[in-house]
Amino acid sequence: MSKHQNYGYDNSPSSKIIGWREFVTLPQLEINQIKVKIDTGARSSALHAFNIRELSQNGKRIIRFQVHPVQRNTKTTNTTQAELLEYRKIRNSGGIAQLRPVIQTEVKLGEQSWVIELSLTDRDVMGFRMLLGRQAVRNKFLVDPGKSFLQSRRKP
Repeated sequence: MSKHQNYGYDNSPSSKIIGWREFVTLPQLEINQIKVKIDTGARSSALHAFNIRELSQNGKRIIRFQVHPVQRNTKTTNTTQAELLEYRKIRNSGGIAQLRPVIQTEVKLGEQSWVIELSLTDRDVMGFRMLLGRQAVRNKFLVDPGKSFLQSRRKP
């Protein structure tokens, strides 16, 4: 192996570089666009959600919740649901462990689409409605912390 290891990253010309913030789509949750912070310091991904309720549908545990997908806008609200993967203890940015519902959902960034695990929590006071953690971007992208919106742009 060469002096510089690639640590599993595909460094072919088709590999993508993303900025520290991007716009993504969550098609299974019917969220057409949400601005995310790419946070390699966070292991998992998190989505701002409120009015979170667990239901049972056809023998499956479902989480129904609401999202404000537009930053600093509490009027635009999406009501959506997903199958509950599990409840997981996750430390918030202040180091406090919280028990959060976790779902799996498809995420689209630029031309790529893949499935991620996403915890649901109240992020209303945070700078971004969604964090894309290192598990979600590992072996898919390199992050340029000095750039923004390299693979996405705001939809009209």
